[in-house]
Amino acid sequence: MDETRAREVLVAAGLPAGATLLALGENAVFAAGDLVVKVGRDAELLPRAERELAVAAWLAEAGVPAVRAAEPTPRLVAGHPVTLWHRLADALRPAGPADLAGLLLLIHALPSPGVELPRRDLLGGVERWLRLAGEAIDPADAAYLRARRDGYAEAAATLTPRLPPGPIHGDALPRNVHVGPDGPVLVDLETVSSDLREHDLVVMALSRDRYGLDPAAYDAFTDAYGWDVREWDGCAVLRGARETASCAWVAQHAPADPKALAEFRRRVASLRDDDPEVRWYPF
Repeated sequence: MDETRAREVLVAAGLPAGATLLALGENAVFAAGDLVVKVGRDAELLPRAERELAVAAWLAEAGVPAVRAAEPTPRLVAGHPVTLWHRLADALRPAGPADLAGLLLLIHALPSPGVELPRRDLLGGVERWLRLAGEAIDPADAAYLRARRDGYAEAAATLTPRLPPGPIHGDALPRNVHVGPDGPVLVDLETVSSDLREHDLVVMALSRDRYGLDPAAYDAFTDAYGWDVREWDGCAVLRGARETASCAWVAQHAPADPKALAEFRRRVASLRDDDPEVRWYPF
């Protein structure tokens, strides 16, 4: 789905075609007045949109600072799920690792909700992303990622966690925290799950090792959370699973974006070479 198609869906939903594009990935995200509108890539994402709205309601009841839905159920418009959210006040500053850690502590302290949460199917999107990449990527690279996915899925199923399993955010990065007048707020609730809490902590460890996060910033995160997941012997397995998923995620953009193709090739080559120090770039 490109921006033109997403704007066509906006119009079909009765929303302004001139809304400001904020992001274009799994969803096209627009700001429209006091609303934020998310347009899903295809109808397959409707159940996820329904769950995200249910999660938002649950977090509101639990008092966890998070984005709030403007409508309780998604719309299916021209084959695309559309969800409406209350727009947050302008950020006062960028979110930092300690802001994220504080919100994760709140999420990780919650009991299982009435909402049915799935396991964190970190690798579940790999096949769809590779399918969307099509002939833009080398078939050998796609086969390599499928085999790597299967291996890490099997290894992850045998892990013994250090922390009690339960609700997690699922994509725990500072970019998914908004610091407004009332303090840090969680955004992007699509990946909220019930699984190993370590999933949320490995994300920042990978940011330090692959994406150039300042080690001091990582230390601020672990200090605020109270534990460094790298001390856990299962860390390498969850890291490998996340690297596999992140590599395949970029692949879906390769047909239309040469920069995405170049980043995909960089990532898959570093995995093939078993080189954990090759720098990856956010996309």
